[in-house]
Amino acid sequence: MKILVTGAAGLLGGELCRLLVAAGHSVTALVHTNRDIRANDGAPVTVAETVAGDVSLPRFGWDAAQFAAIAASHELLIHCAATVRFDLDEADYRSVNVEGTRHALALAEAGGMAYLHIGTAYVCGTRNGVVREDDPLPESGFANGYEASKAAGERLVRASGLGWAIARPAIVLGDSASGAIRQFDTTYTAFKLIAEGRVRAMPATPGATLDFVPIDHVANGVVAIAERMAAAKGGTFHLVSGQPLPVERFAAAIGSYPHFHQPALVPPASFDPAALAPLERRLFRRIAGLYASYFQRDPRFDDTAFRTLTGRPCPPTGEAYIRTLIDHCIAVGFLPAE
Repeated sequence: MKILVTGAAGLLGGELCRLLVAAGHSVTALVHTNRDIRANDGAPVTVAETVAGDVSLPRFGWDAAQFAAIAASHELLIHCAATVRFDLDEADYRSVNVEGTRHALALAEAGGMAYLHIGTAYVCGTRNGVVREDDPLPESGFANGYEASKAAGERLVRASGLGWAIARPAIVLGDSASGAIRQFDTTYTAFKLIAEGRVRAMPATPGATLDFVPIDHVANGVVAIAERMAAAKGGTFHLVSGQPLPVERFAAAIGSYPHFHQPALVPPASFDPAALAPLERRLFRRIAGLYASYFQRDPRFDDTAFRTLTGRPCPPTGEAYIRTLIDHCIAVGFLPAE
């Protein structure tokens, strides 16, 4: 199959390109400023073609001839391109996560392509309890601009007349077996501050859970959906752990390393960032606090549709997986060894 992957130089996009090429597909990688396409282990990925484009622009910034040629020469568009930061202005989220989706849909429509959208399980917003794959999208109640923009992008997909499917990963972390991750950003930055004791407390609701999902499950899951697009058409699929980790057990897993700090979990009503020491207060507000809402909710993502379509359960997670992630972070120097 001839597949166009947007966001191909990103963490998930690069690993996805590796798997698609290995499965025998012809992959065109859409990149923006970074043309370096790498698998999760850091190895370069050789694709059939690499094209530069800006998803925030109509026609990705291409002229009409290039747009038409690329549209006509692919069977499937996998839209991975997105900003996953939590600290941007609404205009930045809209430019990439909403308008970028609109422009990707236009390309798929022009070529009669199938369209596989990479979203997030957290378009559920701050609701708790069982979240099913076919639940309606909420109109409000999002914890941040990222979640709101990804929900807005999904609405565009659902309103399109294309043969679409949506894959919704949870919180994507390292490989299930090795803990390896190609780049340490977003969640890992906050994790480092907590483990090193530079942010010593987090506002957390008792019983809240974190749905950490290994990148190998997500990437393999996207490929499995892509290869079953006829059956997947019109479907939404959660790529999640199925075994969310209570925040108390997450904190204890960090504290099981003698040289790491086990964060204090403070009821949100009692947590006052202004009472923190000046440096800790700045770090909390700039980085760790952006993730605080995830310590205060308990969504239980159901992945029945995904497992029925693909037969792929998530590898085991839990404290053992967290320790695998930490051990990798130590081995490569991201976290201190002692």
